[in-house]
Amino acid sequence: MIASVNSAISGVKQYNQADMTPESISTSDAPRQMSEFARIGGVFFEPGKTFEDIAARPTFIVPMLLVILCSLAVTIVISQRVGWETVVRQQMEGSGRMDRIPAEQRERSIEMGAKIASIMGFVGVLVGPPVVNLIIAAILLGIVAGIMSAKVKLKQVYAIMWYSGLPMAISSLLTIVVLFLKKPEDFNIRNPLMFNPAAMMDPLSTSKFLYSLLSSLDLFSFWMMFLIATGLKAAGGRQLTFGKALFAVVLPWAVYVLGKSAMAGAF
Repeated sequence: MIASVNSAISGVKQYNQADMTPESISTSDAPRQMSEFARIGGVFFEPGKTFEDIAARPTFIVPMLLVILCSLAVTIVISQRVGWETVVRQQMEGSGRMDRIPAEQRERSIEMGAKIASIMGFVGVLVGPPVVNLIIAAILLGIVAGIMSAKVKLKQVYAIMWYSGLPMAISSLLTIVVLFLKKPEDFNIRNPLMFNPAAMMDPLSTSKFLYSLLSSLDLFSFWMMFLIATGLKAAGGRQLTFGKALFAVVLPWAVYVLGKSAMAGAF
């Protein structure tokens, strides 16, 4: 009798062990994968959780299309409402070179610049972001993986760059609103939104170095850097703290901003 009971108990244990194999575990216990559109909302409301999912499954087509389409919409509105001739004229006036050029030559330069800008404006929106994001991703990978020894892949960093760029879609939509609220001649293409200290300054009378520097201290730039650092931390895991990830992002940005500002001041 006792032997039969022990045999039955042993059979139950074997059944339970077989039933608890990985194949038999309910998929509801596994982490749920986020959809692309859930990721878009998660970047703004749950960035930590969202970038963990992005690091595990690095894709970028949806955010890339969204960012490019929003930028393209801004370019179209600028072309139709402001006009490239006005944009080029403002750029030349802001550089302080207008008085040095004879009137006839000035108008020819503006006309030619408008034709070039009308082409490069659209080409830059379509080609520029993918190339720029790839370059930045390679630089960040060199810092995070090469110097900080975090096991991060280029595909992960490239996907992080695109999702971190989603605030620029909001910036583009706000720019379109400003374009319709302002007079075309009052629109400043170099600083369309008042989210940085330079927006309070006169670009003609302010030092070019200072204006360029302060215009880079932008709310959307800081927002994007925070998201990129969050994504790198998620990709790097325990090997990378958020502080190190943020440093890896801020360092090349600071070098770029200082270099750009120095060039603006010099020329």
